This record gives sequence, C-alpha cells and structure tokens, in this order.
Amino acid sequence: MADTQTILFGANQTSGIVAIEALDTEVVIYIRRGDKSSSARLPFNPWMLLADKNSAPANEKIMELDGEGYRYKVLFPSWTAYTSARNQLRANETAHFSYASPVKQFLVSTGRTLFKGLTFNDVFRMQLDIETDGLDYSGSNGRIIIISISDNRGYEEVITGSEKDMLNRMISIINERDPDIIEGHNIFGFDLPFIAARAKNLGISLTIGRDGSELTFANERNCPIGGYSRPFTPAHIFGRHVIDTLLTVQRYDVSKGRLERHGLKECAKVYGIAESDREYINGSEIYRVWQEDPERVKLYALQDVLETRSLAELICPSEFYMAQMAPDTYQNSATSGSGEKINSIMVREYLRQGHAIPFPQPPKIVPGGYTEVRTTGLVHRIVKCDVESLYPSIMLTQGIKPSSDVLDVFLPALSELTKRRIEAKLKAKQGDVSERAYWDGLQNTFKILINSFYGYLGAPFHFNDFDAAERITTYGQSIVKQIAESIEYFGGRVIEIDTDGVYFEAPENTETEEDEFALIEKIGRELPQGINLAHDGRYAAMLSLKIKNYVLIGYDGHKVFKGASVRSRSDELFGREFISKTVDCLMNRDKNGAGKLYKSIMSQIIEGKLPIEQFARRERVTHKTFSSSQKKRMSAIAQGVSIGDYITVYEKNNGELGLSSEYNNDENKAYLLEKLYK
Repeated sequence: MADTQTILFGANQTSGIVAIEALDTEVVIYIRRGDKSSSARLPFNPWMLLADKNSAPANEKIMELDGEGYRYKVLFPSWTAYTSARNQLRANETAHFSYASPVKQFLVSTGRTLFKGLTFNDVFRMQLDIETDGLDYSGSNGRIIIISISDNRGYEEVITGSEKDMLNRMISIINERDPDIIEGHNIFGFDLPFIAARAKNLGISLTIGRDGSELTFANERNCPIGGYSRPFTPAHIFGRHVIDTLLTVQRYDVSKGRLERHGLKECAKVYGIAESDREYINGSEIYRVWQEDPERVKLYALQDVLETRSLAELICPSEFYMAQMAPDTYQNSATSGSGEKINSIMVREYLRQGHAIPFPQPPKIVPGGYTEVRTTGLVHRIVKCDVESLYPSIMLTQGIKPSSDVLDVFLPALSELTKRRIEAKLKAKQGDVSERAYWDGLQNTFKILINSFYGYLGAPFHFNDFDAAERITTYGQSIVKQIAESIEYFGGRVIEIDTDGVYFEAPENTETEEDEFALIEKIGRELPQGINLAHDGRYAAMLSLKIKNYVLIGYDGHKVFKGASVRSRSDELFGREFISKTVDCLMNRDKNGAGKLYKSIMSQIIEGKLPIEQFARRERVTHKTFSSSQKKRMSAIAQGVSIGDYITVYEKNNGELGLSSEYNNDENKAYLLEKLYK
C-alpha cells in the first residue's frame, strides 16, 4: 500500500508550480518564488489506456499493466500523434481511456500538482472588471467606458479614455505585473467576451498570455453546482488561470443557502464584505451617471474589483487547495465535480503502481437516504443535529470500499483526509487571523472531498460500486432513525429527518445553547463508535411545510428558505416578498396581518398597480431556449439574443411572454393571482 501523502498529493514534490501549458512534445511550467516567476520546459509524452493490445496504433510504445481492465498503456511522441490515434479509435468505436486535457495527462503521469508549498495569498491574483454603455458589444451601442484593475499586491487602477487606449493599457498592465490568476465576477459570461469583441472591432490583439499569445475561448461546457449544472464558455490565457467568482460563489453557497441572487453586490452584502461607503448604481443607469458624474462611476468601478478580490478570498481557497491534490489546472478544478477529482487521484496512483484501471460498473438503482416529515406548521425553539460526514464515517468504521480497489487506495485516502481535516479545523481555531484563513480553506477542501467519496461509488467512475453504496445508505438509515428515537425519548419533538440530520423542537428543560449541546452529546454517546453527532444550528422558529420545504428563522431574524414551495428561481419578486413578510406575520402570531397582506397584493394585481419590477423575472438564454418544445414562448422573444445572456420577461394577458422593456400594462392578471394563491 502506498503512503497516503503520495496518494493524495502525487509522488512528485516540486513546489511553487503556478501554471502548466502543453505544447506538442513538451510542457511549459511556470514556477513562483516570492514575487518572482520563472518558466521551464519539460518533455511530454501523451498516453492512453486500452483494453485490447491488438487495437493499439502501430509503432507506438506499449506498456502492459498488472490486473484487469484498461491494461495496456500506449505512449505517444507528440500530442499530434495522440489525437490522430484517438480519432481513429473513436471512428472504430474501440474502447479506450485517457484525458482530453494534455495538462491533466502530464500531471497524472508525473505526479505533479499545482501550488505545492504555496498558500492562497502567495500566488499573484489580479481582478478585472469593465463598465459599458450597453450590453450588445456587436453593435454601435456597446462600448467600454471604464476598465478597473486591482491585485492582491495592492495595485489599483481605473482606466479611462478612448476604448483603444484603455484596452492597450489593460494589456500592458497584465503583461507587466504578470499575475498567475485573473479573477472577475461573470468574467466568462460578460467581461472577457465583451473585451474580445471590442478589441477585434478596433483591430487590437489581446496578447495577454505569458508567452505573448492572444486570449482565446473554448467550447461551451457545464459547471456542476450542487444538483444542477450551469453552462459557460471558458476563456484561455496562456500561463494564467481565469476564475469566475460568479460560478464559484454558486458552488460555495450550495451548502449554505444564504444567497437568493448571485450578483456581486448581493454576495458582498450577504457575506459582510461590502464597504460602508460602497457606491451603488443600477446597471441600466451607469452610462447616464457616467455622463453626469464620471467620478462617481470611477469609484463604483474600483469598488467592484476590490469587492471581487474580497469575495474571491472568501470563496476560492477550497478550490485552490484542491489543485494541490487533484491533478488538474486550478481553472478546471474550480469548474469540475468532486467525483472526477477523486477518480483522477485514484487513476494517478494506480498508474504510478503500474496497475490497470478497471471498467466502471453498469448503472444500478441505489436506495437513498432516509427522509421524513413528522411535524408541519410553525414550531419554535429549533435545534438541528447531524452526523458529521455520516457516509464517510460508515465507510471507515465498516471498512466499505470499492470491490475493484485491489491496491487498497480508497479507504486510506479517505482516512487521511478525515485526519487532516480534524487537524486543520483545530488549527483554524487556534491561529491568528491569517493562519485561520489558511487552515479554514484547507479544512473546507478536505471536507468537500470527504463528502464526495460516497457519491463517487454510485456514479459512472472507474472504481464505482453500487452494492457498496447500498450497504452504506442502508446502515445510514438505521443510524438517523436511532437519533430521532433518542430525541423523542428525551422529550424533543422531531420535525424533519433528512439523510444525516434531524430538525427538532428542543425539550422544555433545554433552554440555553449549552443545554442543547449537552443533549446532543448525550444522544451521540449511544451511537456506534466512530459515528459523531454534532450540533449544527439553532433557530427561533421553523415553518415546516413538507419534506425539504421549510423556512428557518434565526434568533437574529435572518431567514433561510429551503425548497421550491417557498423559494424558486422562477418566482417573481412579489411572491418572494409575500412569503418573507407572511413568515414575519406568522412568527408574531398575526394571522390577520398575513390576510391583509394577501388582500393588498391581490388588489394591486387586479387594479394593475403592481410595478413591472415586482412580476418580471430574469431568464437566461440557453441552447434549450431554441431547441426545446417547452421553450417556444421564450424562443419567440429571444431572437437575436446571444446564448448565455439574460433577458427580463413577464407573462402577457394573451399567454405569451413579453420583454419587461416593452411592457404596456398588458400583464396576465389571472396568472399572477394564481401564483399569489399558490
């Protein structure tokens, strides 16, 4: 069995690597030492794995691996030779395995990873944002009026002037300061495409790569965010990583559920990083204000990049430290799933030991976690307890691993991650402010991977095992049922059980937070060894509707909405505000107030007095907008809108959708009344 350090971080201990780019027969490695960066070139032999030796391309080097599965490793002299062979195998429908990214291939085969020996603050990060006089950069109305730049070394500049001069100045700053990472909020969806289009229009080459190459764009791909994926178009800057904090904050907030929207200003307010003197200007008003008061817009633009930097420091460290383990670029790591990271760690170690990679098991239905609602309505004095990493704990205590893991890599990796997380959490509590940030980012990285080990077993990865996954869920159901029974035994009232946690009303003799912790510790002592029950929150009240649909009200008044019944991305503003205010009425036992609120909004709808902003909703234009039969109404008004852009729409009284900018007092009142009723 390999040592866990090698399994998790790769066998090569080269430190300071901040970027790797692949050429045809070699790679360029960029290394940072303090404020200085340098580059080196190393040979690169692309590879692929085959199940059948006879299907290997002629004249290429072949290595036979131990075990069954993909057991023949073919080495190629160049990326050109590799892609030619891969295309031929695809045409012949021959089974093979490799990675589409040459950089990932290099990292897997050499055991290198990025950022070894570096903290998040050690790398050179730059923030970029633009302000424009319109959203359509292809026409005459879309021009850049400001480019703002900052970095984590204290540099700040707001660039104004002619578009041509601004773009040339931006190029000079990037090349002179030489950042490892460029961050922006919606930088993939707006800033970089806009900059590229305007540069092309002006005949400017965006030579901002470390090798002097231009900015390019790849094909659209999906970024996994919790239970769904969001399409985006990656940008590529040679030798640098591009991080879109709009995507990253959505991934970050999945477990927290604090954000209703993901705009920069909303994120900054909710996470407490907005400055007290923050300048706010509505997006549609920026150009008008620019003409009247340019200094105000310049301050607004500067605060945008500073806020982006602060947001990145909060949400990006876990993705950054993941790149120290999983063999991939930081940019790709920040937009890929945790299951793939585990898979690449497993593949790397198996290939290092000269062992074949198994075929994935065919799909099989696995029972899910236990869920139940035992109490509905408004309940006060709420406590939540959950088992810390329930499924990983079961895997470790019961020794459950993939049957194909013959080298015994899976559980040792999980055990080491768990140990390192406990150590990092302890150090995060003990260190000073800067040390706490480092250790907290590290422990969150470990947590993300740890909690993905179970999901890996039931997904289409090489070391999956559906029978093992079923054993885990079955055992987990018995654990959470035992917790619920103990809560009721000690006088608590169970409200909702969900997979690894329980919401309950505290017993009458449990008055303080210390009492709650003592109760949970008492319940936890009855659980099997290695299964740890934790206090995971306390709330003034909970409005329970049905499974996974509820509102939590904190003792500070903050509300958390969970489930489509109380909060949906398709809900209009009037509906969200109605639910929030109704919860306040119910909290104050003011049923009459809730009724008056309902009647007030109903009257506004009937009389046509509800402002368009209250019932319009923002929709993203995707490929499905034009291809799905269910999206015909959207496609009718989205003609000419680019994929990935947003439009604000409302339902008209003829059943069609309309653009809010073309609103003519023709909303569908019956539809709005029905939404209010629901």
